Amino acid sequence: MLTAGSVRTKNTKNVLLKNVLDACVGLFAYYIFGYAFAYGPVSNDFLGHSNWALSDTTQRFHVFFFQWTFAATAATIVSGSVAERTSFYAYLGYAFFLSGFVYPIVSHWVWGGGWLSTLFTVGALDFAGDAVVHMVGGFAGLAGAVIVGPRLGRFDADGRVVPMPGHSATLATLGTFTLWFGWYGFNPGSALGIANTGPGSNLPATAARAAVTTTIAATAGGITTLIVIKLRDHIFDLITVLNGILAGLVAITGSCPWVEPYAAVVIGAVGACVYMGAAMLLLALKIDDPLEAFPIHGATGAWGAIAVGLFARSELLTISTYGNSGGWEGLFYGGGGRILAANLIMILAVMGWTLGLIVPLFLGLHAVGQLRIPREMELEGNDISKHGGSAYPEDARVAEQILAQKTTDNLGMDESPTRADEAGAVDV
Repeated sequence: MLTAGSVRTKNTKNVLLKNVLDACVGLFAYYIFGYAFAYGPVSNDFLGHSNWALSDTTQRFHVFFFQWTFAATAATIVSGSVAERTSFYAYLGYAFFLSGFVYPIVSHWVWGGGWLSTLFTVGALDFAGDAVVHMVGGFAGLAGAVIVGPRLGRFDADGRVVPMPGHSATLATLGTFTLWFGWYGFNPGSALGIANTGPGSNLPATAARAAVTTTIAATAGGITTLIVIKLRDHIFDLITVLNGILAGLVAITGSCPWVEPYAAVVIGAVGACVYMGAAMLLLALKIDDPLEAFPIHGATGAWGAIAVGLFARSELLTISTYGNSGGWEGLFYGGGGRILAANLIMILAVMGWTLGLIVPLFLGLHAVGQLRIPREMELEGNDISKHGGSAYPEDARVAEQILAQKTTDNLGMDESPTRADEAGAVDV
């Protein structure tokens, strides 16, 4: 709903189908290859290499199901960055590759016993995936947006930004609330349980703290963007506030059970500022990201990973299910910077791995003419050219009336305007 509401009407079906297929294509990629690369019982510091297509007879299916949803999340971030002008075949290719290989290797490094999990004794810490999920999707989306280029008309001849608002603020709002609700599966759910299972375990407290800090950070992000945009542009802007909420949610994802409530306020507010700054930078560089996916997920995800190293508390780390960090504090609590150093290396590793694989993929697709749709198709819209017609039949009817009237005018048969002409704002 967020993606659909944030694009123009003529591409609604296209982005909806891509979001549906993120789940479908991502499932098969993760089922056949990805889960084995991430969590195969036979593994090394770089990757797992067993349990292909869930062939292990001791399989724990609930673990696969939960981890697949994270892989699908990383893939769907990219579709927003390259929306409205990317080939459907290119989309299928990168969705499969990201879900089946790029993301699983990163998750193995951090969550599957790989090399990042043992750095400086404490290991890189990322509770629900600021770097592992959001940075992978965000930086892959950035690569795609740069290589595919901006939408036609996004920047004028002088390089100025031409507004291209999405067609439905209502859908975007619905999507944001749905995502916010889903984050309670994403963050508290990353405790991987709700009942205590052994000595020192406190899963209910871990999940509860994650839920509270997630909520605080989301609201801090929304309020921060509301204030900043009001001071800058003198308006109360809905879409920016929605994105600020999402930025707050992303920012707290890596640290949600390990920080105090006051820290969640700071993390969410700074996350919103990081998002707004990154969004302005992309436009200054003439990079078109329709969903502002890189600012929200890539840039803010990096901030969230840094925040773990600043605000984590040792007594909270010892009761969590991730990490062996008992006794180490975040930098702001006198921890000596080990967590921060490990997480900075994680950030660089995720950036390098993701860009190192995704950039050649997009460049290859571009070289063979399979990355971007033709100009005529982009102007007409994906829905009519590739998906059997408009998502909104009433809009299609009005568009036909406008076209018929223009044809009549060109023949000199009738100079009088029609109601369809007066509805000139209809997006065709």
